[in-house]
Amino acid sequence: MTYQGLIKNLVREGYLKSTEVIEAFKKIDRAHFLPDKYKDRAGEDYPLPIGFGQTNSQPRTVAFMLELLDAKKGYKVLDIGSGSGWTSALLSYIVGDRGQVFGIEIIPELKEFGEKNIEKLGIKNVLILQKDGSKGLEKAPFDRILVSAAARKAPKNLKKQLKIGGILVIPVGDFSQSIVKFKKISEDEFKEEVFPGFAFVPLVSK
Repeated sequence: MTYQGLIKNLVREGYLKSTEVIEAFKKIDRAHFLPDKYKDRAGEDYPLPIGFGQTNSQPRTVAFMLELLDAKKGYKVLDIGSGSGWTSALLSYIVGDRGQVFGIEIIPELKEFGEKNIEKLGIKNVLILQKDGSKGLEKAPFDRILVSAAARKAPKNLKKQLKIGGILVIPVGDFSQSIVKFKKISEDEFKEEVFPGFAFVPLVSK
């Protein structure tokens, strides 16, 4: 299946819903973020290896998480476990020129891979940093935080770094994981929604 064919399927199946996320998927081709030997498989709805035990996530899962995240133009977003740079690039399109995306990748080789992929597309509003994502980033507070690797529980640092009204989307669990959406109601109060039945690589931290 072609990548554009995959997008049509994800729309038909209800994974891609909002205009912003659909347009981002159309504009940012997954093939640009895959190792050469996997580029012709960009239209497959599976995670694909990018090296070092990490993957470019399954497109339907990325779509599901971005819809939950509900990022808007002008937002400041933290993208933890940025890997190949695909989610950071999708978010960059969604938040637009007035927005900013900070990608965090702990594995140096993948940080470099993601950075090169972003640069090749001429994207200006994404900065990829090599850090421990579980600690968040000093650029807080953020409108949105996306985590693309599983933690045992949502790190307190990340919840703290959300603006009031902000949203954190993160996979949580050891073996079988759930995607959890946290909406920050006040400094100490969060509305929580849980979506079970997913599998992610673990969040690497120091």
